[in-house]
Amino acid sequence: MPRPLHIGIVACSAEGASLCYRTLCAEGPELLGAHAHPEVSLHSASLADYVACLDGRDMEGVARLMLASATKLAAAGADFLVCPDNTIHQAFPLVEPVSPLPWLHIAEVVVAEAAARGYRRLGLTGTKWLLASEVYPKAVAARGIDLVLPSDAQRDEMGRLIMEELVQGIFRPATIAYFQDVIRGLRTRGCDAVVLGCTEIPLIIDDRNAELPTLDSTRLLARAALHKAVAARP
Repeated sequence: MPRPLHIGIVACSAEGASLCYRTLCAEGPELLGAHAHPEVSLHSASLADYVACLDGRDMEGVARLMLASATKLAAAGADFLVCPDNTIHQAFPLVEPVSPLPWLHIAEVVVAEAAARGYRRLGLTGTKWLLASEVYPKAVAARGIDLVLPSDAQRDEMGRLIMEELVQGIFRPATIAYFQDVIRGLRTRGCDAVVLGCTEIPLIIDDRNAELPTLDSTRLLARAALHKAVAARP
């Protein structure tokens, strides 16, 4: 049987990239048979380098890091790329035109799923950098979907919890409760679903413990990559 396409993962934070990789491997057999999944290569620059660029609002620096990974993954034989990090998609307009390989855009994947499920008003959770960006506003505008953001104080606290705990693999009950409370507030503001817009949030929040249906950006991106890899086989 012809092999599926080779997926390249441009990693940023370890926990989000690991969940994306695990999803590719765990769900591959549903499409390809027992123990099978597409070939996967992963490259990561230091998270500290990304954080320095984000803190300095240096999107050109973020783009350079992403493109350095893209170049190495192209040399490793990848056919297309995914980045399991919502925040650094701010640099995507600088990356895509000069990338050596095509990409799937995480927000476009998530919003396409929202539209397919009939959601019309999405809440967004994630880092303070993401919530201040146009990554999701641009994606939802293309689909005619409303977007609701948490308060400034909630954005700051979510950002702190993500960077001090979730990206470090620390998952505390109090942090879970905090994100649940943010999502509860989004529900009271009329949201019919919530985007888990940091790729670590799905490690603590899902449909079982949230008061809104969740859109898991990490797993949705991985599933879209799987389907692209399999569908493109000759």
